[in-house]
Amino acid sequence: MLAERRHQLILRALRSGGPAAVTDLSEQLGVSPATVRRDLVKLEEDGLLTRVHGGAVADEGDQPFAEVAEVRVTEKDVIAAHAAALVEDGQSVLLDIGTTAYRLARQLHGRRLTVITSNLVVYEELADDEGIELVLLGGMVRREYRSLVGFLTEDNLRQLHADWLFLGTSGVRPGGQVMDTTVVEVPVKRAMIAAGDRVVLLADAAKFPGTGMAQVCGPADLDMVVTDRPVAAATRTALEDAGVEVVVAGEKAAGKNVAGEAETA
Repeated sequence: MLAERRHQLILRALRSGGPAAVTDLSEQLGVSPATVRRDLVKLEEDGLLTRVHGGAVADEGDQPFAEVAEVRVTEKDVIAAHAAALVEDGQSVLLDIGTTAYRLARQLHGRRLTVITSNLVVYEELADDEGIELVLLGGMVRREYRSLVGFLTEDNLRQLHADWLFLGTSGVRPGGQVMDTTVVEVPVKRAMIAAGDRVVLLADAAKFPGTGMAQVCGPADLDMVVTDRPVAAATRTALEDAGVEVVVAGEKAAGKNVAGEAETA
């Protein structure tokens, strides 16, 4: 298991279950205690946790967006490049919160587009691009997630329509349900889906099945899923049976969905 993936799993375990011992983390990850200790040192240096006697605890007040912004960047960029190629100049694009939407925003420079977003990092990325008409949705600022939420955001979305919605997720269930870990974001995502003509889910391989306790939508609400690796057969079948086009970005099988191997978390 790559160190990057171990770090994700360690932080997830600490946030969901509280303080954890090195021995417990070692068993969960299937690696040696020495490896876990090295991982904890690195994560503490990054300011993401605090080591305690025999284990670690996740730090309060951390920044989830900053934490994941540099995770799986290559994969996200492959997905983002494919998504950007779907959009034609003159069209309107609605970008969700999250780091994959931010990577997509970076691919839109120099285009003649209207971009609508509640993602503050997307706004900051595109604010100086004069070719892009930029619409920032109102709402309550969630500083740690760099997003705007609440009834103001939802009301704004009810007054708008976009040719494309590029949606993020924390997890996709085997039945194709799109999940999120942050309940307060779910109504905004649903309002975005209602405002988008074509709904494209951007989900790297780590999102199958990923995490999330709150369901954003079912597969029938999606038009396309863009990912970086083939998804498991059961998940792909559930999506395709609902009419969703499943695209593995970077594959050379033009115009065809790619048959999946076993999914990786």
